[in-house]
Amino acid sequence: MIKLFKSIWGDVLVFIAGVLLTLSFAPFDIYLLAFVALVTFKLSLSSDLSAKRAVLRGFLFGFGLFGSGVSWVFVSMVVGEQIGLFIPLLMTLFYCSFWAVFPAIFAYLFIKLRTDNYFDCLIFSCAWVFVEYIRGEWILGGFPWLQIGYSQLDSYLAGYIAIFGVYGVGLIATMIAALAAESLWRKNTHRKSIMGVISLLAIGAILQSIVWTDVSGDPIKVTLIQGNIAQKDKWQLENRNTTLKQYYDDSVNHWESDIIIWPETAIPAYYSDVKDSYLIPLEAEAIAHNTTIITSLPYKGEAGQLYNTVLALGNSQGLYHKIHLLPFGEYLPWQPISGYLLGLMNIRLGNFSSGDINQPLLKAAGHQFVTSICYEDAFGEQSIRSIGQASFLVNVTNDAWFGRSIEPYQHMQIARMRALESGRYLLRATNTGVTAIVSEKGKIIHQAPIMQRASVTADIKPMSGLTPYARAGDKPVIAFILMVLFGVLLNKYYLIMRK
Repeated sequence: MIKLFKSIWGDVLVFIAGVLLTLSFAPFDIYLLAFVALVTFKLSLSSDLSAKRAVLRGFLFGFGLFGSGVSWVFVSMVVGEQIGLFIPLLMTLFYCSFWAVFPAIFAYLFIKLRTDNYFDCLIFSCAWVFVEYIRGEWILGGFPWLQIGYSQLDSYLAGYIAIFGVYGVGLIATMIAALAAESLWRKNTHRKSIMGVISLLAIGAILQSIVWTDVSGDPIKVTLIQGNIAQKDKWQLENRNTTLKQYYDDSVNHWESDIIIWPETAIPAYYSDVKDSYLIPLEAEAIAHNTTIITSLPYKGEAGQLYNTVLALGNSQGLYHKIHLLPFGEYLPWQPISGYLLGLMNIRLGNFSSGDINQPLLKAAGHQFVTSICYEDAFGEQSIRSIGQASFLVNVTNDAWFGRSIEPYQHMQIARMRALESGRYLLRATNTGVTAIVSEKGKIIHQAPIMQRASVTADIKPMSGLTPYARAGDKPVIAFILMVLFGVLLNKYYLIMRK
């Protein structure tokens, strides 16, 4: 085994391991492959590697992961556009290569911090999640896709989620993989490593039986509308009235519901353009039927700012302006290069403003709820802001950009994590899928078929109380990781000074 990983075959294996890691996420959901991939990666870094070779292997692992796992970005650049394939292929290659740099950074960090003893397992897991955190929260506003914790939603490790969140579960998963690799690499630690793995899995299984939140009222009947409007047709002015009529027709069959939810930008027009002709009559009907419609549309502020907005109509009224904007979708970083390249592809994107971080919660059926738009549901700490006042979560999304790729399923998996972290039901309405109702345990209990015009109706339970994660967020896990890494750095410095 040592000779294998020291040879060029080690480079090949680590690339394959990155591809296998993609299969641990939705829609494949083979969560055990996350451990196979990480064990292989750890073993590839356990040989006597130079920092340069470690960085190469980290990049190869990352390119295998992101090249297979987020190549759907190519679909988003060509859907509905007649722009050829060369530039989208080039930009997809660059995009995947950019994110592949982060496993390379991890590999360099691990090689420099390693101690060549059993403590390497903790260093491996802390360094991995530290780099995931930087990628997921800071770079380009955060890109938390394909983080290890999401692959474990249906494993025994899911018991840790309500306590530690996605980063805490990622820390435990990578620790298990590191222990497994240690048992293969160092035979003298075999028994200790196996016991560590069994203990972590057993604790996770026990934690799954704990109920952290409570039912706080009568069931609420909800309906989610999935319009399935093709992205290339969505914003065509001649299609606007047809789209508005479709959502109205799909809703009148569900006036008995307490809440009806439409997806992101279900209304393809500014609020001011449809307020009098469409929204006011729609609200009057909703009030007459004792229901609340939650919809989404672009909104122009008094000073000309553009917002991606959720609007509550009917028994309760209110606006929520999206806070966490999507790079390359709602604003353009890396200007002027990104604008030039997107201009070549004839892709015109919005120039939106962020909403106030302290916006009041919206309300429906007598309960307040936390609202998120599109990929805002990928940020755990945003979802638990004011969660103590909220009875459930609402997410509206338009993943039509990604067609029948694996992205809508990955996004749904990410959204499920927010339900489990907060101990709240999640109501997720999308344009083309995946539209679903998720329980407070993170399980999908009702789901619409993807890429079809459909609706989902069910009763949910309003919840109260706070999970440990909802109380503390990511701070304890990140503080622990920083403490470990800083302690290792100090020890390294001390040993150098002693020489």
